[in-house]
Amino acid sequence: MSELEERRALVVLLGVIFLMIAGFGLVIPLLPFFAQAFDAPAWQVTLLFSTFSIGQFLGEPFWGRLSDRIGRRPVLIVTIGMVGVSYAALAFAPNIAWAFAIRFANGFFAGNISTLQGALADITPPEKRPQRMGIMGAAFSAGFMTGPAIGGLLAQPGRGALGFQLPLLVAAAFAMASAVAVVLLVRERRPDAAPLPKGPKPARVRDAFAHPIISRVVMISFIVVVGFAGIEATYGLWTEARFGWGPRQIGLAFMGIGLLGAVCQGWLSGRLARRYGEAATLTAGLVLMGLGLMVQGLSPTWIVAMVGFALVCVGQSICFPNVSALISQAAPAHRQGEMLGLNMSGMALARIGGPVLAGQLFSRVAPGSVFGFSALLILPALWFALQVRARTSRPA
Repeated sequence: MSELEERRALVVLLGVIFLMIAGFGLVIPLLPFFAQAFDAPAWQVTLLFSTFSIGQFLGEPFWGRLSDRIGRRPVLIVTIGMVGVSYAALAFAPNIAWAFAIRFANGFFAGNISTLQGALADITPPEKRPQRMGIMGAAFSAGFMTGPAIGGLLAQPGRGALGFQLPLLVAAAFAMASAVAVVLLVRERRPDAAPLPKGPKPARVRDAFAHPIISRVVMISFIVVVGFAGIEATYGLWTEARFGWGPRQIGLAFMGIGLLGAVCQGWLSGRLARRYGEAATLTAGLVLMGLGLMVQGLSPTWIVAMVGFALVCVGQSICFPNVSALISQAAPAHRQGEMLGLNMSGMALARIGGPVLAGQLFSRVAPGSVFGFSALLILPALWFALQVRARTSRPA
């Protein structure tokens, strides 16, 4: 592939990512209030997040491996299109039970992040992957910046569940536009590769966890996401209890943080990785996340809480692109989707238990205890990161 073709493919793929994540970001901050419209208690609010993650946990390895076998394009068309259908169905959910079922289906088809990462890896030489994963993260952040702002402005909580129909339908439209873009603009770019391994799935998973880099990076993702999934599920409830915020304020806060994340992932992450190495940048990101979580949990005012939120955002923005890059560099070309899917599946598994645990901490201990728990989880993640750093060479 020529450099011009590579750049065009990258732009198209980033546009697809932006549209899809804009729809996802539009929905996430509204979910606690959407669930409350059905008189759902806090534990059901957080379980609504976990239900999505159960579906994603099952979907990520399935779609990642299928994309290795039949190509990224058909998998992306089907999954993104069905994500749009599920958003539209959620807009007309008659009760919380239907909302749970639809969120499970939504999560299963949204388990295509590893397929997107695999598509990016297919068009990117190994030495450019840290930077490109950062640019991909910037597209995620840009979508996550745009979506919550739109959702916060369109939501009408005073109308109950009906007040969330319009933003959910807009999220469905974003997903459908993304699927159409894949149909019209995305071409299959998979490099020549060896045949896929035919061994049983447990054996393939053991292969991954026997790898000195992939195994530790997957554990870092899992540990950190347990904490972050809990914060994500309770953030709306926490800001409502602490500062009296509603969907609009949360949407604007996510918009500002999304802008910061887009800058950090698109500009800062790749530069740091080139200078200090992926593992060192990953370690620094974890330290910043831990500091930000402590600031948020102890914040006396919303301004201080936003400073902590910003620190977490910067840390996350320079951490997770390098997680994907390290896995992509360590995995053989014909197993990119499978190994990235394993990582995303582990993150989805963390998102199942994280919200449930956070709901208990929020209700039984204190609303801010979720931040303290997440900060403690950074410590074992740092231990694994230091091991990864010791096993990777720093670039000259």
